[in-house]
Order: sequence, then C-alpha cells, then structure tokens
Amino acid sequence: MAAAILHNKSLERARPKVIVTSSGTSNYHIGDSAHPLSKKTWERAGYEYTHVAKQFNPASFQSQDLILAMDLSNRALILTAAKSEADREKVFLLRQFDPELESIDPISREGAALQVPDPWGEEIDAYQEVLEMIERAVNGLLNKIR
Repeated sequence: MAAAILHNKSLERARPKVIVTSSGTSNYHIGDSAHPLSKKTWERAGYEYTHVAKQFNPASFQSQDLILAMDLSNRALILTAAKSEADREKVFLLRQFDPELESIDPISREGAALQVPDPWGEEIDAYQEVLEMIERAVNGLLNKIR
C-alpha cells in the first residue's frame, strides 16, 4: 500500500523525480499481486497502482537513494544486508517522516510507534487506518525532499 500511495503522490510533483519500487524482506508471496483488501483500500482512496511482490535485493543499495521500511524488524533485516555506512544511511522507517511523530526516536522504546502495522487478517477498517498513517508519512517525506 505504501508504494501505491508514494507512487501516486509523487506524480503530483514535478521535482524531485521519484521512482518507487517495492519489495519485502522475506520470500513469501513472490510474484503475487497485492492483498485484495490493500488494493481495494488504495483504489477507494483514488490511487492507481499495479503491484507484484518481490524480495528485497541488497543490490538495491546501489540503485536506490532511499529505502523505507514499514517496521523495526524489516528495517533490521535491511540494515543487516547493508555493506557500508553509506548503505545504512539510506534506510529509514517510513513513519519517521510523519509530522505527528517527528519527535520520536526510532531506536528508542517508543520506536514501536513509528511502525506501520500490518493489517493482514484484519477487516477493511484496519487497512483504512494504515492508509491514513502512510498518507501522513508520505506527505511528510515529500515535503522533506522538495
């Protein structure tokens, strides 16, 4: 869902040019499309996006300027794949850019507040809550990289 939102919102801006890719840290669901409730939620919000699941590739550090993790465990797995400090400096939690949460240190005990919860197995209302969290963070991110 985050890729759909970031992709669409970045199209509304001429600069900087943002190219969005999406991958998970596990090999689950490789080649699958988005979860039906995720897709339904972003489409209801007016976003268009085609998603095919793929696994994170450490070569992404060379081709990406910014790598956004949804939660602390995925962030840790991505950081484990980093080969240099320059690689590690590209990795952030998406919600670090949420203006409502800027004062929270992502490594502190409150870092859990910076995580995007996975709504899998929940009803559509949970997906809607996650969409709203992601929208705030994406807006904050795009304002920062202007």
